[in-house]
Amino acid sequence: MSKLTALAVSIAVLGGVWAFLALNPLAGVALVWVGFIAWASFFHTGADTAALQKTIAGMSYGAVLAGIALYLVTAGVLGGLGVLAAPIIIAITVFPLVIVAGVNLLSVVPANVYGYAAAAGLALTANTAGNVTAANLSNPVLLVIVSSVLGAVFGQLSATLAGKLGG
Repeated sequence: MSKLTALAVSIAVLGGVWAFLALNPLAGVALVWVGFIAWASFFHTGADTAALQKTIAGMSYGAVLAGIALYLVTAGVLGGLGVLAAPIIIAITVFPLVIVAGVNLLSVVPANVYGYAAAAGLALTANTAGNVTAANLSNPVLLVIVSSVLGAVFGQLSATLAGKLGG
């Protein structure tokens, strides 16, 4: 079997498993779409152990920074600036999202951004921005981190399976 076919088969099979798990027994614990973002991040980062670590660290870091931004916005910090408050808070929290690229584990800026975007997007579309301090999975930051870890692990599993199939 060619390496490309092996990779397609492994991602198809494990993608189906991931979707089943995230939509059924792990519903409310893991998000299908965030897992697939982490899976893709794992592959574009190199599909090795370092890629697994950088994807998990970067997406988690990005989610935490988004959580900080969401907290600051919902707490009304800079509220006196009106419509400029949220954009300024976003600018302030996005700067450290990128500047940390000199740190090996956080050197994949796209992974950092994926985590930030996933947490902010989830919070804004699910109306859970006010839950960023909750110590449960109603917290969009925690939900994105759990989903990112699981998705990156599925990425690693699919790379391993593809290696065995395409041997």
